[in-house]
Amino acid sequence: MTGAPHVPVLLDEVIAALAPAPGAVFVAATFGAGGYTRRLLDAGATVHAFDRDPDAIAAGQAWPETREDPPRLVLHPRRFSEMVAALAEVGISRVDGIAMDIGVSSMQLDQPARGFAFAVDGPLDLRMEQHGPSAADFVNLAPEGEIADVLFQYGEERQSRRVARAIVAARPLTTTGELAQVVRKALGHNPNYKGGNGPQKDPATRSFQAIRIHVNAELEELNGGLFAAEALLGAGGRLAVVSFHSLEDRIVKQFLRDASGAVASASRHLPQLAPKDAPTFAHLGKALRPSEQEIARNPRSRSATLRAAIRTDAPARERKAA
Repeated sequence: MTGAPHVPVLLDEVIAALAPAPGAVFVAATFGAGGYTRRLLDAGATVHAFDRDPDAIAAGQAWPETREDPPRLVLHPRRFSEMVAALAEVGISRVDGIAMDIGVSSMQLDQPARGFAFAVDGPLDLRMEQHGPSAADFVNLAPEGEIADVLFQYGEERQSRRVARAIVAARPLTTTGELAQVVRKALGHNPNYKGGNGPQKDPATRSFQAIRIHVNAELEELNGGLFAAEALLGAGGRLAVVSFHSLEDRIVKQFLRDASGAVASASRHLPQLAPKDAPTFAHLGKALRPSEQEIARNPRSRSATLRAAIRTDAPARERKAA
């Protein structure tokens, strides 16, 4: 897509894993700027695209495939964890492939008014759906202990309690710049220090990631989306998931490990334990990372990981309550 505001990561690898064909039905979760969707449509497939960001849905409505009869691009302004119910409403119970692009999009990062980045000051928002409690609501109203837990669990911030204490002391906070400065000061950040690997990574990054994940319930959404994909994919259907940080990738890796029936044994000298359920997925090769050339073209791709799998004919597993 010439001039697209978002560069899809590992695009060729995702499309190769999905192997689209004319007449096939795919899910794009999320739609974003439509990079994966464009390639699927060009291969002759029909795409049901999910995005909870109304800006992404509005942009997608201008695509000509939404006006074909029948439409080959169907937009769903919903969370992708709801894809089973959403597709049932339009008479679809099985699909041939699902592309899952996890986390925040470049369009969201590049709009200061959305509050997803702090390089340029903007409202402390961070909401993908643009409604519900915002990041400002969380940092200004949540108890100190809850803030510390979120920073530790979702940002892997080792000094979460110190940062949470500083946030509470600085209330009210209304902009991304204010929050970033509070975090930097709490952690003793020196922007002029250069170590052996160049300038320090801004320590506010971990806290912003944690608060964004919490505000949008991103990890719960990912879990729900993976089980929804298992329920929707027919035998031979393909799943490709691109994640962007270790917490996401850990969830995807564990899901596919469990779904493929890989159960670790107590010792490498003992056989593997028998899985409880018939395998619902088989891995499609090893996890893939962007090449040096792709990272040079698109620095935001550097943390991406692609994991792909193919659906077996085993019944979908029942998702256990958390």
